[in-house]
Amino acid sequence: MVGETGRSMLIHLPRGFAPGQSVPLLLLLHGSTSNGAAMLEHSGLTATADRHGFIVAAPDGALRVGTGFAWNVPGVPTVAGTMPSAGDANDVAYLVTAIDWLATQRCIDRARVYATGASGGGRMSSWLGCVAADRFAAIAPVVGLRAGNPLHDNPREPDPTTCKPSQSMPIIAFAGDKDRVNPIGGGGAPYWQYTMHAAERRWATLNRCVAAPTTRWVASGIYEESYRNCRDGAAVVARIMVGGGHDWVVDNEAMWTFLEQYRR
Repeated sequence: MVGETGRSMLIHLPRGFAPGQSVPLLLLLHGSTSNGAAMLEHSGLTATADRHGFIVAAPDGALRVGTGFAWNVPGVPTVAGTMPSAGDANDVAYLVTAIDWLATQRCIDRARVYATGASGGGRMSSWLGCVAADRFAAIAPVVGLRAGNPLHDNPREPDPTTCKPSQSMPIIAFAGDKDRVNPIGGGGAPYWQYTMHAAERRWATLNRCVAAPTTRWVASGIYEESYRNCRDGAAVVARIMVGGGHDWVVDNEAMWTFLEQYRR
C-alpha cells in the first residue's frame, strides 16, 4: 500500500538492498488493459535492477479497461474510446505521492527518479515528462512517445499548450517500425495521430537542442535518431527496431545507461 492513497503497487528491491539506502527509482508503467505485475514480468527489468542497484515500482493505472487498467491522461481517450472524467482518480498525483512516500521510507534518492512504460504506459510516462518534469530526471517511453495531446484542429501535430514542462526532460524512446498499434508514422487511434518524429522534434524544441538531428546504426537491425547539444544536456534519443512490433522492443542495458547519467 502507498501511504494514504488507498492504492498499492508492486515494488522490486534490487539484490543486496538494505533498509535506509537511497537508490534510484524506475517507475514501470503497464500498457492499456494490462497491469503492473504483468509489466514487471514481461519487461525483464528486475534482472537489470539487480545488476545496477535500482528499485522498480510497477503500479496499476486508475481506469478499469477490460480485464486490466489504463492510465488517466486528461483530454486523451483510452483504448476503449472513453474519455477520462473529472471524477476519475488522478494518476499523476498518485505517482508523485508514491515517489514522496518511498523517499520518506528512506528507500530512494529523489534526484534519481525515472519513468518508463510500454504503449499506454509509454504515453503516460511521456505525460509525466510534460506535467511533472520537476520530479523526474529522465523518461524512457516504449512504443508510446508523445509530446502532448494531438492538436484539435490538426491532429497530425502535437498541441504545444498541453505539454509545458517546467524543466528540460532527457528522453530515450524505443519503437518498432512495424508497430501497427502505435505506428511511428502516426495515424491509427485518436490519441495517436501525429508521428513519432513529430514527438521527437517537439521534445527537442522544448529541450532547446541546437544541433541537427543525427541517425546512426547502433546494432544489427536497430538505428538511433538523436538530438543533442540541448539545454542541461537533456538529449532526445529514439531507438527504432527494424521489423519490431508493438512490444517491449528495448535493450534494457542501453536504457539504463542513458537514464542513470541524469540527476534532477
